[in-house]
Amino acid sequence: MRLLRIALPALLLCGVAGSTPWADARPGRPADTLAACQRLLGQGVEPDAACLRQLYAQPVAAWPAPQIDPGVRWNELGVLPPVQHPAYNPTSPAKVALGKRLFNEPALSRSGQIACASCHEADLEFADGRRVSFGHDRQTGRRNAPSVRMSGYATSLFWDGRAATLEDQALLPIADPKEMAFSADEATARLRSDADYRARFQEVFGDAQVTPAQLAQAIASFQRSLAPQRDRFDRFLGGGRTLLDDTELRGLHLFRTKARCMNCHNGPALTDNAFHNLGLHFHGRPREDLGRYEITGNPADSGAFRTPSLRGVARTAPYMHIGSLKTLDAVLLFYNVGGGKPRARDDVAGTGPFPQPDPLMQPLGLNAEERQALQAFLEVL
Repeated sequence: MRLLRIALPALLLCGVAGSTPWADARPGRPADTLAACQRLLGQGVEPDAACLRQLYAQPVAAWPAPQIDPGVRWNELGVLPPVQHPAYNPTSPAKVALGKRLFNEPALSRSGQIACASCHEADLEFADGRRVSFGHDRQTGRRNAPSVRMSGYATSLFWDGRAATLEDQALLPIADPKEMAFSADEATARLRSDADYRARFQEVFGDAQVTPAQLAQAIASFQRSLAPQRDRFDRFLGGGRTLLDDTELRGLHLFRTKARCMNCHNGPALTDNAFHNLGLHFHGRPREDLGRYEITGNPADSGAFRTPSLRGVARTAPYMHIGSLKTLDAVLLFYNVGGGKPRARDDVAGTGPFPQPDPLMQPLGLNAEERQALQAFLEVL
């Protein structure tokens, strides 16, 4: 009997007697358990819940390596750091308060009815829940209004990256004929006519000029203040390894490995701040939108759009730059088949060259259970 007890773990490790290869990783000595899990993971065996606990109880730097394609620049997941403020626009509570008021101020629009908050509602994670937004005279835009909750971490703004800073971004919707249909000069002239606004600008900027630059700086300062506080995922990353249940933890592992998500959604902000073509450009059709190409004119950018952060993603439906996918499950199905696969047509003349599919878009082969686990993880963020 003693000989049998000694030999049994080795038999279980090989999958004998109807067990899984992970059976020796449940009870027993922690060092041996982790070593067994790492060894089998290296052999391409999918870990069970007990081994996932062992693997992800380690420091983040020792976690199973993510599946990253050659040439992709990426950063490891991490706790979200404080937002950095540019030296020319230091923040203060008074500036944030003024920016919040301006963000919600319809007087910045020609009609006096549309504010930044019309498309970025606080109750909707600073998005608007619509496929595409509407603006001046109820005109509809062609792109979905993304959440601005994480805008302080972005290295470019808008789906096409046309603004390099939040200060640049703040004034563009005011001048857009389909959004607020005004101008920064007209908007600030209207604010200068209000004695209370003059007093608030005097308090924040040391003068009551109420210039477009001051307007942009106040709104940008407010937007940087929207960065999420330390959430459950940050606490998990910080050492609270029991804060994800088994399904969520499996989703994290899939996010890093089989689902290939970290090719684009990596680092503390869960974005590479780059631009990718997912096949949703409608080249040569009425809804044609070539994204980044319209800004740069570079054929390599045709059909490419900025990678959004996944922080808060479960609360910002619908998804994609056209708001065409209503649920996270639909998003995962879209990626599972390798994204959109449009083909160039000889009888259709679109703008510029036909967008070439991003090589990162590949079928994933996730089954229903794996997609559910991945969605459970995304809902943690």
